Amino acid sequence: MFTKILIANRGEIACRVIKTARRMGIATVAVFSEADRDARHVMLADEAVCIGPPPSRESYLAKDKIIAACRATGAQAVHPGYGFLSENEAFARELEAAGIVFIGPKHASIAAMGDKIASKRLAMKANVSTIPGYTDVIVDGDEAVRIARGVGYPVMIKASAGGGGKGLRVAHDDREAREGFAACRAEAKASFGDDRIFIEKYIEEPRHIEIQVLGDAHGNLVYLWERECSIQRRHQKVIEEAPSPFLDDATRRAMGEQAVALARAVDYQSAGTVEFVVGRDRSFYFLEMNTRLQVEHPVTEMITGLDVVEWMIRVAAGEKLPFAQADIKLDGWAIECRINAEDPLRGFLPSVGRLVRYRPPEEVPGLVRVDTGVYEGGEIPMHYDSMIAKLVVHAASRGEAITRMAEALNAFVIRGIASNIVFQSALVRHPRFAKGRLTTAFIAEEYPHGFHSEDVPPDNPAFLAAIGAAVHRAYRDRAARIVGQVPGHEIHIGVDYLVMLPDMEFAATAIAVPGGCDVRIGGETYAIRHAWRFGDVLMTGTCNGVPYAVQVERPSLRYRLTHMGTQLELQVLPRRAAELLKTMPHKAPADTSRFLLSPMPGLLAEVAVKVGQEIKAGERLVVIEAMKMQNVIVAERDVVVAELLAQEGESLAVDQAVLRFQ
Repeated sequence: MFTKILIANRGEIACRVIKTARRMGIATVAVFSEADRDARHVMLADEAVCIGPPPSRESYLAKDKIIAACRATGAQAVHPGYGFLSENEAFARELEAAGIVFIGPKHASIAAMGDKIASKRLAMKANVSTIPGYTDVIVDGDEAVRIARGVGYPVMIKASAGGGGKGLRVAHDDREAREGFAACRAEAKASFGDDRIFIEKYIEEPRHIEIQVLGDAHGNLVYLWERECSIQRRHQKVIEEAPSPFLDDATRRAMGEQAVALARAVDYQSAGTVEFVVGRDRSFYFLEMNTRLQVEHPVTEMITGLDVVEWMIRVAAGEKLPFAQADIKLDGWAIECRINAEDPLRGFLPSVGRLVRYRPPEEVPGLVRVDTGVYEGGEIPMHYDSMIAKLVVHAASRGEAITRMAEALNAFVIRGIASNIVFQSALVRHPRFAKGRLTTAFIAEEYPHGFHSEDVPPDNPAFLAAIGAAVHRAYRDRAARIVGQVPGHEIHIGVDYLVMLPDMEFAATAIAVPGGCDVRIGGETYAIRHAWRFGDVLMTGTCNGVPYAVQVERPSLRYRLTHMGTQLELQVLPRRAAELLKTMPHKAPADTSRFLLSPMPGLLAEVAVKVGQEIKAGERLVVIEAMKMQNVIVAERDVVVAELLAQEGESLAVDQAVLRFQ
C-alpha cells in the first residue's frame, strides 16, 4: 500500500480523497494555485505545493508541474479526482513513465473510452446498445446541417472529448445545428484542447441513468447498481439518486451486465461509470463512459456501504477485489443535491465572493453527509467551477430520503454569495419529483421561464407570519430593555401587529412567554418555542410541539424568511403604523434601460459590437466568461450602441455597465 499520495485537484473532491486516505493511514499532498492558497484542501493535506497562477491551464492542468510536485514530496501515486486531468491519457502515461502510479484506469482504457467517437464504435463491437448517429468527425457547420438532416431532428451535437455539459447542444432545426456546431467546437477547444464534433439522435423524453463499475488488475469486474441523474439543467446534473425509481430488476441487471462487458472490453481497472440514456419503454442506449470518479459517487457509497475512493486506491496498489457481484448489496435509498454558487433568481448566473456565513446541516453517519471544499470566511473564486458542496442523504425508502433531504436543505445556511439551495428545495418537494416522473427535460418543462421566488408559494403562510411576529416581538422586547431611555418616551412594546407578506396580510397578537412567544392569528394560536439568538440566521424550535427550522434575516426594517424552498420578505408593524405606511409614495427604481449591465462577475471575453452599430433584438452583444462557462449576452430589443464602457479582457463586477445605448 502507498504511504503517500498526491491529489491533483481542488475543492470538495480533493477534501473527499484526503478523508479516505487519512482513514487508510496514507499521507497526502495537496497542490494549489495562487487563488487557492487558503483553500480547505490545502489545510487538510499533510503537505501542499503551489503549482502556479489561477488559470487552470497554468496550474491544475499543468502536467509537468504536478509530476515535479510528486518528485519533490516523494508521493508514490496521484489521485486525479474528477475534471482537470482525471481523464487525460497523456497524464496517466507520463506518470507511469515517471514511476508514479495513476489512481485510475490504465492510459489505454482512458484513450479507448475518453474519445466519444471511438468509444461508441467499441461499444458496438461489445454488443452494447448504442444511439443512432454519425460517428465520424464533422468539419464545418454546413456538413453538420447535412448530417443532422440525415439522422433526423432533434439531434445532439457533442464534442468528442466533452464532459460536464461543455461542448454539447441540442438542435431542432438547421439554424440550431449550425450555431450549435460552432458553439460546441469553440467550447471544446477552450476546455479540452480538442474541437472534434459528432452528432447523434436525441432521444425524446429521455432519462439519464448510469452504472458504476469497479474492476481490478486480476480480471474481476462488478457493477455497483445504478444512479438516476435525469434532473439536469443545461446538461449539468443537479440531483442524483440511487437506485433509479424507474428501473425494474430485469433492466437493472441488463444495464449492469452491458456496462461490465464494455469495461471488460478495455481491461478496465478502477472505478468508472457507464452512462446510458433510457427511453420511456425502458429501452437503453450507451451514451459514454467516464473513466474517473464521478461527482455523484456518494449515493452509490450510501446504498452499497463501499468506499469507492478506497477501492480506487487499493486497486491501484495491486489489490484484488474481495467481493463478487452477488455480494454487492442494495440498501435503501440515497439522494444527492449539488450545492452551487449560482443565483437561481437571476437565471442561475455564477456568484463569487466571500462566504460570510457557511453552516451546513449536521452530519449524521449513514443518514446525512456533506462533502465540501469550503469554509466560513473563505472565498469562492471565479476561475473554477461553481460547486460549494454535495449534500447527501440516505433512508430506508425514497419517500423518507426525500423528506430527509428537504429538511437538510432547509437547515443549510449560506450567506455572502448566492446559492441554489432554494431551487434545490423546490425540486425535491415538487409533486412530479415525488412521483419519480423524471426526464432530462424536467427543469425546462417545469420552469420554462426560469426559476422565480413566486414559483414556491408558502405551504402555510400563517405559520411564517407567526414566526415573523415572534421574531419581531423578540426585537421589541430587547429594545425595551435598553437603559437610559428618556422618561415619558420609553419604548412601548405592544402586542397587536399587522404582518405584511407579499400579496397578503395577517393581524397577529404576540404574547411573550418563557422560551418563546404565543402568536394568535385568525382564531388559531401558534405556540412558537425557540432558543434563537439575535444575529443567528437559523432559527430552530417547535410550533405547537412540532419541530421547525426557518432561516431569519433582518435587512433594514423587514424580515427575510426562508423555509422549505420558500423565500419571502415580510414587515411587522403596529396596526396604525401599517395603515400610515400604505399612504407613503413609492420610489421608482433608476432607469437602466440605456445600459447593458453585466449580469454576473466574470471576464469580458468578447465585445461583438462597435460604437454606432445598429443591433437587432436577439443579436450577440458580448461574451462573459465565468466559472469555465461562456455566457453570451444578446440584445433584448433593437438598439444602437453609443459607448463601450468596458474593454475585452477586463474583469467585470455584477451590474457593472458594459455598453451604453442611444
